Amino acid sequence: MNDHDAIGPMMVQIGADARAAAAVLATASADAKTQALNAAADAVWDQRATIIAANKQDLEFGANKGLSPAMMDRLMLDEARIKGMVDGLRAVAAQDDPVGAVTDEWTQPSGLNIKRVRTPIGVIGVIYESRPNVTADAGALCLKSGNAVILRGGSESFHSSQAIQACLQTGLRAAGLPETAIQLVPTRDRAAVSAMLQATDHIDVIVPRGGKGLVGLVQREARVPVFAHLEGICHVYVDGDADLDKAKAVIVNAKTRRTGICGSAETLLVDKAFHAKHGDILSDALMNAGVEVRADPGLKGSVAAKPDDFGHEFLDMIIAAKVVDGVDEAIDHIRKYGSNHTDAIVTENDAIADQFFHQLDSAILMRNASTQFADGGEFGMGAEIGIATGKLHARGPVGAVQLTSFKYLVTGDGTIRP
Repeated sequence: MNDHDAIGPMMVQIGADARAAAAVLATASADAKTQALNAAADAVWDQRATIIAANKQDLEFGANKGLSPAMMDRLMLDEARIKGMVDGLRAVAAQDDPVGAVTDEWTQPSGLNIKRVRTPIGVIGVIYESRPNVTADAGALCLKSGNAVILRGGSESFHSSQAIQACLQTGLRAAGLPETAIQLVPTRDRAAVSAMLQATDHIDVIVPRGGKGLVGLVQREARVPVFAHLEGICHVYVDGDADLDKAKAVIVNAKTRRTGICGSAETLLVDKAFHAKHGDILSDALMNAGVEVRADPGLKGSVAAKPDDFGHEFLDMIIAAKVVDGVDEAIDHIRKYGSNHTDAIVTENDAIADQFFHQLDSAILMRNASTQFADGGEFGMGAEIGIATGKLHARGPVGAVQLTSFKYLVTGDGTIRP
């Protein structure tokens, strides 16, 4: 669809259809949602050749657009990644249904019994870039939590996302649920994004998943509430009491396993006590793995660091590095340059680890573990819709439970207030 003038009416119809579907999903049985997700998983696997062919079109588009190797990696689907998508759908299907779960219950002196129960939010709008697997993750999590979803994928993943969404709708049909529960905006026109951000009548919350530019646009223009998913400026601080082998393993994995994801480490902070004992062994390990180390004075690197290398999300085989004088300086650096996403400490010192955990307010804090574990699947959520870095409603990996709100059910026995 290329008619810019038609986007407004199209988005109103998509929104109205989503609102109607949300009313059905809110009371759908757990069995129906599970059936839909498992049928969708079957469809994705059955249609893997079709999805890979669609992805090839997207890769050609991305290459012509000049995407970086890391961004092309985010975009690429092969059979192994499709198997991961299928496993994610099945994992979400197997989870307990969050809707209707009683999270608290008490009885007041008045005799009123009060229950707080989980309830769907309604309609979720997800705006994302590049990674087509988000189509499956977001669709599955919204369905599991009883929400309808409007997906607006990136222009690069346009064909892949359509092929995946068709499989999700196959699952909905198999379970007798409305296909409009999972809709994909069928245009690359950015006017559709603006329309979603203003759609207060039809969308209850927006989840942006992408780079700083996208998230900034959403936060500036949205009239709909937003679950912020900021860039992943993830730090690894290697304390003076760190185990050398653990430090090497963690920092190399945190940087190199997949450089294009938001959990990839972007800054290495080396305690001067560690550096005094072990020298530049971490810089060497990174450079031997093919990483360009942009180092401050006093630390070996590929090139000298520039001031704006700190606080920068490279999403590439590049890392900024510097020596710090103790955990206090490390914490100060992370507070100044971090994005409240994921930060890690490598140490055998419990007191230092506790200080790091208590004084930093990132959504995810780790000890002796790679930041690449900042992922809903690795947290046991089956999948995630994003890593929320704000402080309201949801923080960290946003799974099905985080996509619910709650209501109070109050029961009396002819009870009146004096």
